Formats: sequence, structure tokens, C-alpha cells
Amino acid sequence: MKKGIILASLMAILIVPSAKAQVYLDSKAPVEERVKDALSRMTVHEKIKVLHAQSKFTSAGVPRLGIRQLNMDDGPHGVREELEWNTWNPARWTNDYCVAFPSLTCLAATWNRDLSTTYGNAISEEFAFRGKDLLLGPGVNIQRTPLNGRAFEYMGEDPYLAGEMAVPYIVAAQKNGVGCCLKHFVLNDQETDRFAVNVNVSERALREIYLYPFEQAVKRAKVWSVMGSYNLWQNVHCCHNDALLNGILKKEWGWDGALVSDWGGTTNTQEAVFGGLDIEMGTFTDGKLRESEFGYDDYYLAKPFEQLINEKKVPMSVLDEKVARVLRLIFRTAMNPEKIIGSLCSEAHYEACRQIGEEGIVLLKNDNQMLPLALTGSMKLLVVGENATRSLTQGGGSSELKTLKDVSPLEALKSPTSNLNPQISIDYAQGYMSGRAMYDRVDRVDPAKQAELKAEALEKAKTADVIIFVGGLNKNHKQDCENGDRESYDLSFGQNELIAELAKIQKNIIVVTFGGNPYAMPWLNDVRAVMHCWYLGSEAGNALVNVLFGKVNPSGKLPVTFAQKYEDYPYVQYGAEAYPGVNKQVTYKEDIFVGYRGFERNKVKALFPFGYGLSYTSFKYGKPTVSVNGEDIIVEATITNTGSVAGKEVAQVYVTAPKNKQMVKPAKELKTFGKTRLLQPGESETLRMTIKKCDLASWSEALHDWQLDAGTYTILVGASSADIREKASIKI
Repeated sequence: MKKGIILASLMAILIVPSAKAQVYLDSKAPVEERVKDALSRMTVHEKIKVLHAQSKFTSAGVPRLGIRQLNMDDGPHGVREELEWNTWNPARWTNDYCVAFPSLTCLAATWNRDLSTTYGNAISEEFAFRGKDLLLGPGVNIQRTPLNGRAFEYMGEDPYLAGEMAVPYIVAAQKNGVGCCLKHFVLNDQETDRFAVNVNVSERALREIYLYPFEQAVKRAKVWSVMGSYNLWQNVHCCHNDALLNGILKKEWGWDGALVSDWGGTTNTQEAVFGGLDIEMGTFTDGKLRESEFGYDDYYLAKPFEQLINEKKVPMSVLDEKVARVLRLIFRTAMNPEKIIGSLCSEAHYEACRQIGEEGIVLLKNDNQMLPLALTGSMKLLVVGENATRSLTQGGGSSELKTLKDVSPLEALKSPTSNLNPQISIDYAQGYMSGRAMYDRVDRVDPAKQAELKAEALEKAKTADVIIFVGGLNKNHKQDCENGDRESYDLSFGQNELIAELAKIQKNIIVVTFGGNPYAMPWLNDVRAVMHCWYLGSEAGNALVNVLFGKVNPSGKLPVTFAQKYEDYPYVQYGAEAYPGVNKQVTYKEDIFVGYRGFERNKVKALFPFGYGLSYTSFKYGKPTVSVNGEDIIVEATITNTGSVAGKEVAQVYVTAPKNKQMVKPAKELKTFGKTRLLQPGESETLRMTIKKCDLASWSEALHDWQLDAGTYTILVGASSADIREKASIKI
């Protein structure tokens, strides 16, 4: 009898009573029919509930109707460890380890769209296996300043490159039934005063530079969710900015997804209701819900919104429009019958991690072919630097990851799988220390200990044949970390001085740096080789060692410009008003001339230009051919490996537009690119690269629309923005 009662109770829970067919539960029905049907069955209170958080990383479903909640999680580089339901404390699960994939700056540095697909597929498999519906990423904000503490989560300074690398990532992830939440929309280009700064930017720069990668993700990748940013535009918070969210994103671009606030980015009910926000997350909840006077039902889109609806001060249509977007997201993810089961920490994911890391590493200097290092012969190798042993998957803010394994550079060098000759001896000296300062905490380093570590490194350098210095930035507060920008363009913790003094003892120095931002290199002329690695994730050591010893030929190219000095960046000449702002107002006075555009306009030579990257081989560029196919301009160029080892090359296509008296045009702009397969010595490949005619248009502030100028466009094909190999032209 008891079994019968239990069974009947279970059936009552599972079977949803209805007088008509429940279309919303029919996974084969079109999504729009499911949305319409579910919306018609929901009460006002149930509609309100799906619009705001119910925990740190979930928003509610409708249990009565069998509609699932949304499970969200950071971040763009891997699935974050599980947190307690209502605190920021780790839940201390034992099955929430993950693969840390390379940073998005590293992905951008590969200039490989296929690897972006690989990245999106692999990371979404990990999210799916952990039961997550929404991946909070990728990020496509523009790196206008090298001090941005969060730039490592983004894809560089060029909007075209960022858009091209984001689209395949999103398409691959969403094909697996895991939604992407594209962030941070828009102008979240600094961490200083990020919650309160209002960004003043021209209409043209907004369209051509800052909105462009978001527009590509919306129109081409059909991204299912977008996250609003903390900052303000036109003195209105971007998480509920009517002109931005309703005007541009939803109406002009025809986007049908759900707008999610950044955590704590919602500031009032009126703007939240009418400003385009659909899901409110992280507002004021402090992890002490039972003791707090402010709970999830007190959110701006919770009780206050419900009261406005019940009092008929807000039309039901406003509520229904938001709920429809949230339901659409639920049916595409949590209740998507095609959503995969996924996998976690698989060998395939580590392989993807390593491949992306290897192709993202950028070789910046290689005097006298110092690299690749020989695997044979006797050698005393000294490794110096904290980043040789430090886990760089930890810290950084919301992108911090709990990994099953991290292979450090020193560990990889000492591993039997590195295939080093037994006669190569490896010693290590830390050289400097940085502590573990996170967010706004300060971890002061003992000067005496720092001097001791430096002295040890200098002493060991006296008997070394080769020194590999492994340093750069880390994910400490005011390094590469959320909620704080860097304070200097120099490397911190005395690294510049240490490298300079090591160079006086041993000239054979290879400097290897990690980090998401450019930095000054006052010691550049005193070292033999420089390699920049961004953040390489769980396979960091293996990826680095494979490139150092030539198992993999470096093919990464810079997605940002490295300046000789901080003052060379285009915005710096305009003072504090341009960065970090005055009285919570920042003005992008360099306008569209961000990154390489500004360096060329100001005739300032970069230390390493945008698109730059060396190889262990050499490539010859053939004369390009240009043709028109409808709305596409086809550029074909043959690349030949003229060196002695196999390698890949990135061919970059820049365009110089005809002059226009009404608006200043950049000297050239990146408009397409291609990457060869692995070419053997003497082998060639013809790359077929497409430029969309619409991408040649400029934004006219007089017309408030795109304008394509008639005239002759010069097509420039090269190995970097400063290394143009061939030219062609076309009339439009």
C-alpha cells in the first residue's frame, strides 16, 4: 500500500495537468511555438521568477510546468568550480575539476578559425558534463589600453580579428546545446572605476571598433545570450540601457536572445524594466540570505516589478517580451533534446588545450637562431623565474579555475617525455616572488627575501650555458585580474632589473613571458630570444617546451601592439580624460585610432607591431589576385615555405580605403586573413580569403548609417601590419 501511495505521489509530480496538449514540453515542436505555449500557461508570479537569480549562478524555471532552471557558470577559459548555493565560497566538491584552456588572447594569437571551433566544442563539452546551460563568455571587448586588468579574457585590439575568432567558438559551443553569454556589452575596456565610469565615445568609433565584434557574434553566430557591462554609456548603465539594448541590439540587429546583467550590474527597477534587461543576476546578495534583509525576491526585476504589473503601471506586454526571451534560452539549452552529455578532463580536451597553446605562442625575437634549442649535446640549462613553477590557472577573478592538473614549464622540461639529452642538466632559481594578492588585497613582498632570491639566481647564472627566464605577468590584483588595472607598463617584482643583471653574466638568455598584456622591454637588446605565451592553461609547460625545442614551429601572431614605451599608445597623449577618466567620465579621444591604427597615424614605430610573429622557417608571398563574387571580394595569395623546417604562416589582408573629405580614414585596416596548413620545406599553398564589401564601409555620423565610398581600394597582403609583402587594387 505504501509503495502505491509513493508511486501515485511521484506521478502527480511528473505529470503536468493541462486541458490541452502541452506544446512547450514537445521537444520536437518549433522553439517559438513552445515559447508561446509556455508563456500562456504561466502566472504573473511565475513569469517574474524566471527574470532574476535564485542562487549565485542559477535563475529559476517553473517547477509546476516542468520548465527547468538555467544553470550558468564562468568562464571563457573553463568551467568554474562549484560554489555554494548562496555564497561565493567553494562548495568543495571532489568532481568539479576541469581543463583550463588557454586565455582568449592566446586563442586570438593563433589566427586560426579552426582552432576556435575546437576550443568552443571542447569547452562546451566540459560545461555540459557539469550540468551547465550557459557559458559566461566569450569576451570581445577591445584592448585599447595595455593596463586593462581583464584584457587576457578578450581577443586583442582589432575588432575584425576579435569577431572572426569569436564566431566559430560560439557556433561550436551552441551546436552542443550550451549557450554562450557574450560579454561585456559594451565599452567595458578598463577595470578602473568599472562600476561607475561613463564612457564618452563618438558614434563612429562605437560602431566601427567597439560594437563590431558583438555585431558579428549576434548576426553570424546567432549567440543566444549577451551580458551587459558594468560601465555607463550616455550616462546610463549598460545592463539596462534602452538605446543600446533595445535600440541597437534587439531592434536594429534583430536579436532574439536574453540579455543577462553582469553580477551586480543592475541599479534600479525603472531602467531594468524598460531598458532591455531580461535576467538580473548578483544584485546585492551577500551570501547570508537568511540573515539578510535583501533576498532574491527583492531584486529590481522581482517584487518591485511584480507590483508594477499588478497595479497595471507597466503593460503585461513588457513582462511577456522578457519572459519569452528567457524561455527561448531555456528551450535552446536546459530543455534542448540535442544537448550533449559531454565529458570532463578528457585526453581530447588536453590535446586541444595544448594545440591552441602551441599555435598561440608568439616568437618575438630570435637572434642568431638561438631557438629552437638543440635536444642533443651537453648543456647546463638554468631556469629562472616564478612563472616557471607557478600555476597561472588560479587568480584573475571570475575566470579562476580548479584544474585536475597543470603542467608547469619547469615540470615539462624535467619530464622524461621532453626527450632532452641526459647530458643536459637543468637547475632552477626562483629569482623573484610576487605573493598571491587577489582582487583588492595587497600581498607585500619582503624586500630581504626578494634580494635573497635575486642573489641566488645571479650566482647560479655564473655556471649556466643557457638561461631561460620565465616571468611576465600573473593573475594577482593589478596584474591580469578582474576589478583592477595594472599600475605600470613595466614588468613588476623587479623582473626588469633581474633580467638586465643576468644578461651581464650570461648572454645566452631566452626570455619567456606569460600575460594578457604588452609590456616594456628595456633589456631587449641584451637577450638573445623573447617568446610571449599569454596564458596557456593546463598544458602550459608541454606547449612551451614543444615550441622551445622545435617539435612545434611557432606560428602565433600578435593580436595587440607592443609599444616601446607606454606613452606611445594612442590615447595617452590626451591625458587622464582619455584614461582612466576624470570624475567618473572617460573620453575615447583617440576615436577610431585604436592600436595599430593610432600608431600609424601618429607615425610612432612599435616595438612589435600588430600581427607580428617570427617562425623557425621563412615564407615567400606570391602576387595576390583579387576578384569580385557578388558581395564578396576574393583575395588569393600563394604562400611558399622557403626555409628548412615545416611551419604554418598567417597571411594578413589589410585594406586602404579611398580618401573621403568628410571623414579621416586609417592608413589601413585588417579586413581578412588566412592561415596555411603545415607546409613542408618548398611546399606552397594558395589561400583563398574573403572580404565582405560591407566590411569596407565606414560609419557616417551625418547619415547615422554605414557608407561605402566609391573608388579604388588598395589590398595589402603581409606578415604583419608593418610587414606588407604584396599589393593589389580593386575599384568599387
